[in-house]
Amino acid sequence: MRFTPGRIEVPRGNRLVIDLANTGTETHDLVLADGHSTPRLAPGEKATLDAGVIGGDEQGWCSLPGHRQMGMVLDVVATGSGGPATDPPADHHTPSATPDLAADPGPSFVARDPRLPAASPETLHRYRFDVRDVQREVAPAVTVTEWPYGTVAADGSYSGSAPGPTLRGKVGDTFEITLVNNATMGHSIDFHAGALAPDGPMRTIEPGQSLIYRFTAKHSGVWLYHCSTMPMSLHAANGMFGAVIIDPPDLPPVDQEYVLVQSEMFYGGADGADPAAVADDRADLIVFNGYANQYDHTPLTARVGQRVRIWVLAAGPNRGSAFHVVGGQFDTVFKEGAYLLRPGNAESGGSQVLDLAPAQGGFVELTFPEAGRYPFVTHAMADAEKGAHGIVVVE
Repeated sequence: MRFTPGRIEVPRGNRLVIDLANTGTETHDLVLADGHSTPRLAPGEKATLDAGVIGGDEQGWCSLPGHRQMGMVLDVVATGSGGPATDPPADHHTPSATPDLAADPGPSFVARDPRLPAASPETLHRYRFDVRDVQREVAPAVTVTEWPYGTVAADGSYSGSAPGPTLRGKVGDTFEITLVNNATMGHSIDFHAGALAPDGPMRTIEPGQSLIYRFTAKHSGVWLYHCSTMPMSLHAANGMFGAVIIDPPDLPPVDQEYVLVQSEMFYGGADGADPAAVADDRADLIVFNGYANQYDHTPLTARVGQRVRIWVLAAGPNRGSAFHVVGGQFDTVFKEGAYLLRPGNAESGGSQVLDLAPAQGGFVELTFPEAGRYPFVTHAMADAEKGAHGIVVVE
């Protein structure tokens, strides 16, 4: 993403007029530090910006989230003698105060249901994902703007949150997803659960457009899906991700089955996460299923002796997970399509952590020996203390 030319020299005291033509494939604009700007231009559109008389150096950029960080910066250089150069305003990273992650979320709080429904016997799975800009609470008294993959109910009501819907099927099943962009900028989708050329189904679509993404699951595992529009880190940080679970053949039943998607969150403004913070990997929150410490307030449950399976996906965009249940030991570990550990004789090993790089996934199984409250965390301690924490209550 570039302005061409990216540098304009103007003699001091001259008037500058810029004709901007968007020859790219996404919406762009040009905003100067002094406030002059064009409207947002769809691909193929043009506009003229009258910057007025130039008295010093100035910078311009595309104001769409992340585009400035991708290189859409225009330098206006004043030549000859004259006044001092001016610096562009700095990006500001909010929040105004550090939130209390241990605070009560309030009476209207509803935790995301972590229970994983059983796989459908159907072999063709059809979904519609509707992308919109939404305001959502992600920690007590912390609301951010996100761009999630949402769904529209039969009555027309919209539901959108991060992560997006969890899809489940079997090896050989076909998934058909209709992506509808009702947001304010271009978006796309990439399903790791399928293997196909990305040129068409993963293309960026502008607001008001839609596409159909169809793939057949060839391999088992818990797979990431996410927006692949650049910068991908920013789109993922704004909630554009989710999980597809493809069961291994002959997966045995368990008493309780849960899914946890770990991700990072970055505070920002009305347009979403702060792009500079995302690029610098300065995450404000690390969360399971989109809300800091939500399963401290609404714990997972099990009974003594029950077999519990927990699927975990590290959605990133930048950090992995070291999933651990305090007081528990895993006798089964499935990671990236293969069993690393399965129950055996008394001398067989156990596992304490499911280690996942960004975009990796798997599941663990365990039974709890006695009643109590068993915390679960990512064992990257600083990340756990930023909200990647919950509790399993065992009765």
